[in-house]
Amino acid sequence: MTAFDTLRRRTHLPLLGLGMALLLTACVSKQPVAVAPPPAEPAPAPVVVALTPKSAPVATAPEPEPTHVSKARSEKEFRKDAARHIYEQNAHRIYSGRLPPLLKAVGVMDVVVDRRGNVLRVEWRRAPKHAPDVVKEIERTVMAAAPYPAPIHLGQATYTDTWLWDKSGRFQLDTLTEGQR
Repeated sequence: MTAFDTLRRRTHLPLLGLGMALLLTACVSKQPVAVAPPPAEPAPAPVVVALTPKSAPVATAPEPEPTHVSKARSEKEFRKDAARHIYEQNAHRIYSGRLPPLLKAVGVMDVVVDRRGNVLRVEWRRAPKHAPDVVKEIERTVMAAAPYPAPIHLGQATYTDTWLWDKSGRFQLDTLTEGQR
């Protein structure tokens, strides 16, 4: 056997393999594959309208008016109403007088309040990460003070306030602070 014959066998082997693969794929039967139909969507629930003897739809009672209302026309004005509300709810925890020069924590937070005074969202702008106990306590205090005065002129209000936290566990809000020594 010559070198030419060996070379020819080596080049024909890959071609032979390719031809066999093509032949086998041509022999495969092409039967359709059964596909399950998509599940049927449930029928919508029937709408039930209660009718009075006169065939008029029954009116639902309107939502009661909020008990605390803010007449603020800007979010800056609403911030004062919200701070006063937190102070009323936490009178025993407010630091009275001027704060000491060194505080345990300072945190800045946005609070989003809906038209009824419920808290929708709390977002930290600057959380006192070195004092996780203070972070949790501020969040708890904000949520426990709900419902806030309803911002009737604003619809929904987002206010920002700075929490000034003393090591005693008492605090002031920057909006109503008495300053620092």
